[in-house]
Amino acid sequence: MSDRTTHHSLEERLEAVLLYLSGQVGSSRLAKQYGVSGHTVQDWARAYRHDGVAGLKESHTWRHYSPELKWQACQDYLSGKYSVYECCDRYNISSHSVLRGWLKRYTSGKTFTEKSGGSTRMKAKRKVTQAEREEVVTYALKHGKNYQGIHCLL
Repeated sequence: MSDRTTHHSLEERLEAVLLYLSGQVGSSRLAKQYGVSGHTVQDWARAYRHDGVAGLKESHTWRHYSPELKWQACQDYLSGKYSVYECCDRYNISSHSVLRGWLKRYTSGKTFTEKSGGSTRMKAKRKVTQAEREEVVTYALKHGKNYQGIHCLL
């Protein structure tokens, strides 16, 4: 998974969250100290409030949200009843940026669809026939091309 690895240990995130929740240090100062955005500190705090230390552990999977939950979270935010962070707390959404992505999709008129959750398979490559292999080798030898890269075709 491309950029889903954390740059901060569980202990660092826990320390930051405890300082933030105790009121000793604000999210902006902690953000500077840890090299993250203030929103990230708030996301860590929300995860800790909801799931304890387990909420701060690095996740190796994407969270699944139903289309109904996405729709309801967008409705609650757009109605003015709740802020982005309150919606994230209310629906246990992992990050404010997840909700903002849903809002962008919702306000552009797109629908939320159920996803399979499976990985996308790569298209199978075409089988190369023996005749095609021989043709490539013959061409390479005839025209003085690099035959070393072609040996894998045989």
